[in-house]
Amino acid sequence: MDLFEKISRHMGPIGQHQKWSHGYFSFPRLEGEIAPHMKFRGKDHLVWSLNNYLGLANHPEVREADSKGAEDYGMAYPMGARMMSGNSVHHEKLEKDLAAFVGKPDAFLLNYGYQGMVSIIDALVDRNDVIVYDAESHACIIDGVRLHLGKRYVYQHNDVESARKQLERATKLVEQTGGAILLVTEGVFGMSGAQGKLKEIAALKSEFNFRILVDDAHGFGTMGPTGAGTHEAQDCIDEIDLYFGTFAKSMAGIGAFVASGEEIVNYLRYNMRSQTFAKALPMPMVMGLKKRLELVITRPELREKLWTVAMALQNGLRERGFDLGVTNTMVTPVFLKGELTEATALTMDLRENYGIFCSIVVYPVIPKGLIELRIIPTALHTLDDVQLTLDAFSEVAEKLESGFYKKQQATFV
Repeated sequence: MDLFEKISRHMGPIGQHQKWSHGYFSFPRLEGEIAPHMKFRGKDHLVWSLNNYLGLANHPEVREADSKGAEDYGMAYPMGARMMSGNSVHHEKLEKDLAAFVGKPDAFLLNYGYQGMVSIIDALVDRNDVIVYDAESHACIIDGVRLHLGKRYVYQHNDVESARKQLERATKLVEQTGGAILLVTEGVFGMSGAQGKLKEIAALKSEFNFRILVDDAHGFGTMGPTGAGTHEAQDCIDEIDLYFGTFAKSMAGIGAFVASGEEIVNYLRYNMRSQTFAKALPMPMVMGLKKRLELVITRPELREKLWTVAMALQNGLRERGFDLGVTNTMVTPVFLKGELTEATALTMDLRENYGIFCSIVVYPVIPKGLIELRIIPTALHTLDDVQLTLDAFSEVAEKLESGFYKKQQATFV
């Protein structure tokens, strides 16, 4: 069979819907300044789909730092990978500040989060080592695990007893291979909003010899007394061996970092293929990130406002009988019962008639028969935004239960 012919027959679980979903449910275009209120298809919408947790995307001090960085250095500087010709004192200063903030001796700045996590895993383990990881790990972790040439064992999501059993299996195997064990989990699971059970998993070190790598993309800047992360929130900073955070969420930027002991970070500096063979993070973003980190540290009111909005939203939804699953973070999933056709009609109703834009999640990401409306609160949302959303969700939930959306035909203009 011809390769392209095979692809045309199997466009993938999401891609198979692209002919009717593109531009509306997938690859939608939100226009205007990044804010809770933007335009979608020419109409004003209340937007709950942007990971701009602390509202830094258009913060005036951030915009000024971004612009000044571009003015002083241009978009190209520094040229080359960090190891070869793309290093700078500003990259190194940001690394030191990040390490201090998350409670680790050293940190390595990464040009992208997704490929960074893939490359961290690839660099850390060899064919004699075993990876143990959470069943609902982010795709970047899964892709990193796929690169591993040795054994990998998956444990049931956030199930410490299941993790123990997989660590037992891993321990027996490395006793034969002479390898080591890496356990990978998340600080905040971005789809469910659940915190990873970091402290409980770390306690298993009293029984097994393993190291923990935590992907805290959603927790960095939002969780803990100072915003340092989920490991701070759970009071287990020292027990987490490698801490990974991205700038795409609370920092509203691009890039990531990994923090650990000096020797381990230096090992990663010299062995992460995604950094050795790719261009360094451009200087305008580095300068902007320095300002973003400063605001995360010195403006706790931004984080407090985020949590005020998130708790008002979640408490209001629960009071109205909505199922939010197991979230114990600001990520707010709303689970409804319905099929794909109902999900599309409901989402269109929210957007076209209520002016509310939030992400929709259906099978195969979640089980068949469920609809997830994923809401991301930010520090820029207001309690009026929350009230409008509560009222709208109550109305569409009644329509869904009555069978109204089964009769609707999704049409796109």
